[in-house]
Amino acid sequence: MSAARIKKGDSVVVRSGKDKGRTGTVLQVLPKEDKVVVAGVNIAARHRKPSQTNPQGGIDRFEAPMHISKVGLADKDGKATRVRFEDRDGKKVRVAVKSGETIDG
Repeated sequence: MSAARIKKGDSVVVRSGKDKGRTGTVLQVLPKEDKVVVAGVNIAARHRKPSQTNPQGGIDRFEAPMHISKVGLADKDGKATRVRFEDRDGKKVRVAVKSGETIDG
């Protein structure tokens, strides 16, 4: 497994799909499936029948996982950037390709 270019808590921009251009925070990363869950993005709806746990039933809305290639890390200007790894001061750190700034390091 390679190092994570996008991590939980990162601010990301959606690059493609129905939510293109929207920004959000990564809530969960699913590395085995190459997917991420982003707050307020890719909302899915499930119609639920009434049950003992949910006697009302109704429409259940939640953030569905989306492929990690559809999101890019938000740079300081709010646009998406790719992530590169560099060795700085003996530490492997994430670096924004556009600006060259270190991310959380």
